[in-house]
Amino acid sequence: MSRVFSEEQVSSVAKEMKVADLQNATIGDVLLVASRLEELTGIPFIRMDQGSPGLPANRIGIEAEKAALDRGVGAQYPAAAGVAELKEAASRFVKAFIDIDISPRACLPTTGSVAASFGAFIACTQRIPGKDKVLFIDPGFPIQKSQLRILGIGWEWFDIHDFRGQALRPKLESFLEKGDIAAIVYSNPNNPAWICLEEEELQIIGELATRYDAVVLEDQAYFCMDFRHAFGRPYTAPFVPTVARYTDNYILMLSASKIFSYAGQRIALACVSDKLFDKQYPALAQRYEDSGVFGPTFIASIMYMITSGCTATTQYAMAEMLNRSVSGEINFVEDVREYERRARRMKQIFTDNGFTIVYDRDVTQRVGDGFFFTLGYPGMTGGELLCELMYYGVSSISLSTTGSDQQGVRACTSRMREELYPILEERMKAFREDHPI
Repeated sequence: MSRVFSEEQVSSVAKEMKVADLQNATIGDVLLVASRLEELTGIPFIRMDQGSPGLPANRIGIEAEKAALDRGVGAQYPAAAGVAELKEAASRFVKAFIDIDISPRACLPTTGSVAASFGAFIACTQRIPGKDKVLFIDPGFPIQKSQLRILGIGWEWFDIHDFRGQALRPKLESFLEKGDIAAIVYSNPNNPAWICLEEEELQIIGELATRYDAVVLEDQAYFCMDFRHAFGRPYTAPFVPTVARYTDNYILMLSASKIFSYAGQRIALACVSDKLFDKQYPALAQRYEDSGVFGPTFIASIMYMITSGCTATTQYAMAEMLNRSVSGEINFVEDVREYERRARRMKQIFTDNGFTIVYDRDVTQRVGDGFFFTLGYPGMTGGELLCELMYYGVSSISLSTTGSDQQGVRACTSRMREELYPILEERMKAFREDHPI
């Protein structure tokens, strides 16, 4: 076989979907084009574009949410700070799996980590006059930069690919020493590269965040999914690596979307360092005409204005899932290990046919297998590879849209199914034959 779809077909559908430049298309744009091509032709796509969970939602959460509705919870507005049961469960969960002490009052439920970062960007850039930019340790989640566009907040960024280990210190400090960086953002494990920051790197980030008074927003969306390590055993080492061991300037973002496959209910946590939570900022007091204390302002004057609080029943669902994880009744790491198996099989098919893994190493070991991985092909830019893969019925996103300087695409494993592996293998064999190295 050769191409599954012709250039004319793909171009026509991209035009129909109002996608001006497929090479630099957003996740949403690629999703629209792939879905429309499937609809028009009946030919299945290998969907590696959107990072939506591909496993069933946790039943314990579902039953807890039903029970909450039956208790009449739906008739009342939830408290802005969150229901007590969830805040207490969150504090226990953080202690059990990260070995960090954060009080329940400083654990705030949010409607997904997207809402958490949106509110945190506001709070962090308004707390100190002159500190009004965000620094991204990229590659990263493109939506967070879109949030800053909406808010009118400036940002800086750099691709960590060439600055691992001790090389991170001078690179990071070159931005922080300018004095205008209010917050530092990264995901760990990383979306899209699946690299994991190691202890020396987290220590560097923490020390510099303290020295230059920047708040670290640590996105733990793929919590415990570095399957190379035995994470996920409550109150037992090894614990999840975190910058919180090295600074008091942090907000940890923990989402139910991936670890419990609970994405449709939009529930996450912003866990704020107790010291940051209690810190008073005159600029916040003046702007919001309140105490100016970071935590209460973040909750009542910012997050409540964005979401009016999280859906109460979903908070009870997450509380139950967190509690059952701490008690050992839920093994959420094993529940999502299927992503590791999918990544290993998918990577093998691609590398057997001439592809390379773009972000292939951490500081001391090879990158693991999990929810995402990155692909390159000799002689092609990321945008070119994205388009070429579309012709063979494989959808992805270009690394250039994630803040990466490397040439390649991001692949997501979540929508892979058993019957698609032979189809992927057949299409990638054809790809290699049509693109000899």
